Amino acid sequence: MTPPNLASPPAEEAPETNDPPKPVSGILEKAEAEKKWVPAIVLEQIPVSSRPQGHTKSPIPFFHILERLKTTKREGWRRFGIAHGESISDHMYRMSIMTMFAPPSLKSRVDMQKCMKMALVHDMAELLVGDITPADGVLKPEKSRRESITMDYLCEELLGNVDGGAQGRELREAWQEYEDSQTLESKFVHDIDKVELLLQMVDYERSKDGKVDLGEFTYVATRLLLPEVKEWSEQILAERDEYWQSLGMLPPHEQLSSKNIALQDEYYGGPAVNGKR
Repeated sequence: MTPPNLASPPAEEAPETNDPPKPVSGILEKAEAEKKWVPAIVLEQIPVSSRPQGHTKSPIPFFHILERLKTTKREGWRRFGIAHGESISDHMYRMSIMTMFAPPSLKSRVDMQKCMKMALVHDMAELLVGDITPADGVLKPEKSRRESITMDYLCEELLGNVDGGAQGRELREAWQEYEDSQTLESKFVHDIDKVELLLQMVDYERSKDGKVDLGEFTYVATRLLLPEVKEWSEQILAERDEYWQSLGMLPPHEQLSSKNIALQDEYYGGPAVNGKR
């Protein structure tokens, strides 16, 4: 943080969020999508001096590797020329705040602490796996396998001896509950994950003054389950419509190809539940 007695650079000269030195962190090359992936592939690329030491009684090595969540980008935006976009931790932070605002009809039925924890943990494996999107050619079972063995590494090798392994087990259980998506809490956090994406879509379209159409991402609104969260989605999409109309343009709603719809359905686990927007 700049000390108050030092002048800050003009806004137009200020570095963008998540600028280099790691601007390509998280990009998945085709060869990587096709090969048998294990965490060691990524860990071996980390300089020995920075590589986390496993099986210690201290959580410090785990704290260090969490830095990768701050520098690894959310991948889907790159296809639209947004090179300096949000990081994985940016996404999870806003999600965790959003869970705190669960409407009363939902808040009375869920464990709010569990929801916040799940929001902060659900993409943790991406610090090694990267942000795999439906367009990357990695099937859902393979994506889940990569993330599962990464969580095993984090929770067992890095945290297995910390406080008798209790913290690691707790993180692993929260992540698995999200993955299984059987409890009301996990369904809520899955919905929040999609609504945060819709928020970011609108944020980017506004920041680019309508020069970027991210309408492809409106499809996730068809995958929401809980009526309380659907209401938020409807408000966000109405805001988007109003924004584009204020520019004298019809709100773009990109029609996905049948191939892209199939990829989205496979990624999110089945056909849309809410019809197309």
